[in-house]
Amino acid sequence: MSSPRSCRPPRPLLGLAAALLSLGPAWAQVPAPSTPPTPPEDSANNKPPVAPPRTGRPAQRPTIQRADGQAQPNERLDRVEVQGGASDSALRRASTASKIVVGREEIERFGDASVADVLKRLPGVTLGGRPGRGGEIRMRGMGGGYTQILVNGERMPPSFSLDQLPPDQIERIEVLRAPTAEYGARAVAGTINIVLREALQKRLNDLRLVLGAERGDIKPQFSWTRNDKLGEQPGSAYNLTVTATDNKRRDDVDTRITTRNLASGAESFQHNTGESLDERRNLNANGRLQLRLAGGDMLTVMPFVVLARGKSDSEFRQNPGKEFDLANTHGESEFSMLRLNSMWNKRLGEDTRLELRGGLGRARLDNDSLRREWVGGGDGAPLLPRRTQQDKTSNRDRSWNLASKLSHQLGQIDGVEHSLVGGLEIEGNRRDQTRETRSDGLRLLALEDFGDDFNASTLRVAGYVQDEWNPSKQWSTYVGLRWEGIRTESSAANYGVSNTSKVLTPLLHAVWKPDEKSRDQVRMSLTRSYRAPNTQDLIARPSVNTQFPCPPAGLCGPNAANYPDRIGNPQLKPETALGIDIALERYLSKGGVLSASLFARRISDLMRNVTTEETVAWAGTPRWVSRPTNIGKALTTGIELEAKFRLDEFIEDALPVSLRSNLSLFHSKVDGIPGPNNKLDQQPRHTANLGADYRLRSLPLSLGASLNLVPANTVQQTLLQESHNARKRVFDAFALWNINRDWALRLSASNLAPLDYSSGSVIDAGDELITTDNHGRTFAVWQLRLEIKL
Repeated sequence: MSSPRSCRPPRPLLGLAAALLSLGPAWAQVPAPSTPPTPPEDSANNKPPVAPPRTGRPAQRPTIQRADGQAQPNERLDRVEVQGGASDSALRRASTASKIVVGREEIERFGDASVADVLKRLPGVTLGGRPGRGGEIRMRGMGGGYTQILVNGERMPPSFSLDQLPPDQIERIEVLRAPTAEYGARAVAGTINIVLREALQKRLNDLRLVLGAERGDIKPQFSWTRNDKLGEQPGSAYNLTVTATDNKRRDDVDTRITTRNLASGAESFQHNTGESLDERRNLNANGRLQLRLAGGDMLTVMPFVVLARGKSDSEFRQNPGKEFDLANTHGESEFSMLRLNSMWNKRLGEDTRLELRGGLGRARLDNDSLRREWVGGGDGAPLLPRRTQQDKTSNRDRSWNLASKLSHQLGQIDGVEHSLVGGLEIEGNRRDQTRETRSDGLRLLALEDFGDDFNASTLRVAGYVQDEWNPSKQWSTYVGLRWEGIRTESSAANYGVSNTSKVLTPLLHAVWKPDEKSRDQVRMSLTRSYRAPNTQDLIARPSVNTQFPCPPAGLCGPNAANYPDRIGNPQLKPETALGIDIALERYLSKGGVLSASLFARRISDLMRNVTTEETVAWAGTPRWVSRPTNIGKALTTGIELEAKFRLDEFIEDALPVSLRSNLSLFHSKVDGIPGPNNKLDQQPRHTANLGADYRLRSLPLSLGASLNLVPANTVQQTLLQESHNARKRVFDAFALWNINRDWALRLSASNLAPLDYSSGSVIDAGDELITTDNHGRTFAVWQLRLEIKL
């Protein structure tokens, strides 16, 4: 366990906080405007809220503009604009497809350093990796690409990581628990759509200065957001957000490997210890230019730029050493991405609208790493160099997309109005990769037949239609049909691979209210979704494990089952899933919600990495190789419970404390794998979140805390391999001091009371059993954030 000292805020943060707060009394002399109480979500008549279209790509939130009053004699009054819009709860309630909307207030609440930390508090969302460090985002506990991640409704290039997107650049996050025709059906677990900052009809000039700390490393961050109207033309506006970060992550390496000979019972042990340091600097900028054209048309241009530079250093020692005793690796990387998207909305008639979208993208990722291995060093003996290996990789990604959507409000048919939507999409992606590996300065002859360079291209074509209508005041119905085809081609020195997949997905969503004025409603969805293989999983080019490398002048030797080589599978087929979702929701008068949802997915052609010992072209003896394979079918089911409300809504005269809680229970079974742990990869038995926040009445101070729990998990991956992860407990807290109406100071902490993290595997290699356990400490992450409205 980490020492208690690791949970204390670093002294520089405390000193800076004290200095800023000491100025509070002087600033506080400027009276802050009184804020009227927020009205209930609905009116006294319980009329349903006005919201954008119920499914698909939500339009910009509606705004209301008002000029108050007229000038009196000898008196000058400024024009005041009041901005209003549908709340997150209202948008969620009005959607026919099950959807959770996370707005700016919730994104900012804890001052999270990453998007993943914001999402981990939502029902059924879990993260991979160490606690407090973000990680792969998984809905319903399903890892390995079952969750579709979009930015502004589009997929990002493979080299882009959500860790490169600061929360300050996000307007809202939309979480859809079932696929829709417009967002696409590559969403077995669901879809998370991250909407970047929008151009609003109001003036914003916000500056945020952040100082973070973890394990003694300081992490500064700067963010600036500018938003304003363009001229006097209603609807024209712009937004620009720029963020710069400097991040450091330091991790311990502590791996214990036990190998047991099944025939003799003899055991051998190996202990690897060391440390790694990863440093990364990011510069992000995204904007939105919105122009109102003649005839009510709207043109929107959305540039998005990411620049990143990083370096990493690691060192670990093997005891006892086999091939080497000490290894250190130094790596440097540079990443750049530029995307330019545009959207044109045109009204073709009173009931018909056309939306055209297009985009271009470029991304580049360069990696250069040098690994040095040494022998000796024990009992005062000198370290002697054994081997060096240098890997240089350069990826160039190019993408383009075109899409059109036609919406038409059909006249009444049997007294019911239908909203018809149809769309066509075409998207192209191409990756060109160059790779050079040298051992002791020489090229590896064993891999020359596979080539150092390759290219891969993907062409996706899709078409969809959907119809939304209300058969009665108690029913809302959505029927959609989507066809999507993906063709992937790749080539290298002496081979070419082509893979084509086509999927037709019918979709049905419905909402029923017991009474048209009721706050209760029942959701139902019946869908078909799929998961396509990654391009890298289709490429039949080996990646040799660095623990058992190939010599420069000959074929590779043997390796171990826990250090396999990796290679793609050109025959890999996409997974398909039939799904059903049922949810009961109650919306409370003060914006809260109580929800219980059930889901089930029946998956065919399940993909999983399988490790086997094979005779391969790059080795003179058999080597262990891991490749993705379709292994059969699986079934997963679960229940997700959520409660968000204010305490005084249920207890009279209680403090208006906002409470948030959720509990998710999961079960899955993979056919053909022995139990009892034949589950989907990384899926825990349950997850839970509990949080609360309160704004003090006597002070301009808000306090909040959140607890995230994920139990230990063991999964039988294949007939020969089992993996396990330790339990996670992440406790976050924040304090927000509103110094005056333009200045605020936010102190936040993530992963308070940290737990050590561990993971590992057990591999049956035929004649021996190999057990691997990885351990590492985790630490609290502190942030001091000064928020200024200029």
